[in-house]
Amino acid sequence: MRLHFSNNKLHKEEKPLHLCNLVPHYLKKMEFKQKIHSHYLQMVQDRIDVFRDMISALTEDSKNDAKGSAGDKHETALSMMHIEQEKLTNKLKEAITQKAILDKIDASKATENIISGSLVKANGIYLYVSVALPKIAVDGINVIALSPQSPLGSHLMGNKVGFKFEINKTNYTIESVE
Repeated sequence: MRLHFSNNKLHKEEKPLHLCNLVPHYLKKMEFKQKIHSHYLQMVQDRIDVFRDMISALTEDSKNDAKGSAGDKHETALSMMHIEQEKLTNKLKEAITQKAILDKIDASKATENIISGSLVKANGIYLYVSVALPKIAVDGINVIALSPQSPLGSHLMGNKVGFKFEINKTNYTIESVE
């Protein structure tokens, strides 16, 4: 709104209101955090689906292989399939555990102190304190997911904006917490 005088009268000039100006800055950040959370949830769910499919395929292969083969080569092949199936089962369990942790996080919650589920900006790097997962890009911004038990995660937990610490001769400053 702009006020101005003309002809000895006060006139009020209003600019059109844009909806994007009505959305508070912290809500835009929360949407960003929720996008990150959704992306990581989808990533973990995709892993779970892939591991389940691979385990099913191995189970099917071992059943088919058992029908038509005999001898040492057959036993070796079956042993290799069982070893591979165990590896995949362990990876599946890990992915299910990661999903359970992510499912417990309320991505709409903002806190002053860093907790599991916080989105932290330190030294210009976005860190999602949750579970250790690969780096992703959301809205063109790189984000690294790390567990609270990791060296960096353990330094972050419970701290606030402005906290400074050092890991491996690198100094970090917490710039924001969502």
